[in-house]
Amino acid sequence: MNLMPESIDVKKAVTAGSDELLMLAFCRGSKEAFGELFSRYKQPLFGFFRRRVADPAQAEELTQETFLAVLRASARYEPSALFRTYLYAIGLKILRAHRRKAAFRATFLGTAAPSREPVSESSTHAEILLREAVGKLERLDREVLLLREFEQLSYAEIAEVLGLPVNTVRSRLFRARMALRDLLAVPVSKSASELTPSEERV
Repeated sequence: MNLMPESIDVKKAVTAGSDELLMLAFCRGSKEAFGELFSRYKQPLFGFFRRRVADPAQAEELTQETFLAVLRASARYEPSALFRTYLYAIGLKILRAHRRKAAFRATFLGTAAPSREPVSESSTHAEILLREAVGKLERLDREVLLLREFEQLSYAEIAEVLGLPVNTVRSRLFRARMALRDLLAVPVSKSASELTPSEERV
């Protein structure tokens, strides 16, 4: 079922702050609307990948691939979910494809796979320990944790991105936080506590 309105005022969509209306406007042919979405999400999406791959250039490439995928899929877009969950779901698929290719190269071509967790030269010792601990979490637990604490998605949005029930998201997040505390083997430090906000958005 097509839910798209016949026409959309791009300036009003920008003023209203609606990502979904902007995406619909782009589907109607507005390059300005897509430019606004790109401006809003280029850095958040780069951060999404930067927390998951070691090479900044690779993170930039994955960011571009994701926006290209959004462009290619625009004819099929319907606002059944928030645009950002739609975007991150596409990004996650592209990331998984990237990891499969990297694993293939490592196995059959003898090319070393990149480190999972990036470490910046400016990182503090606590940040490095935290990244290493996050990297040791089970893959799905780690994704739930990162989507919640860094991308700031709600439980319902995480469920949409990962294709999980909301209750599973809650239990996975709790397990990830407990595992993180165990891996750090100390009371939650300032860096780690930033991953566990006192007030939950639902």
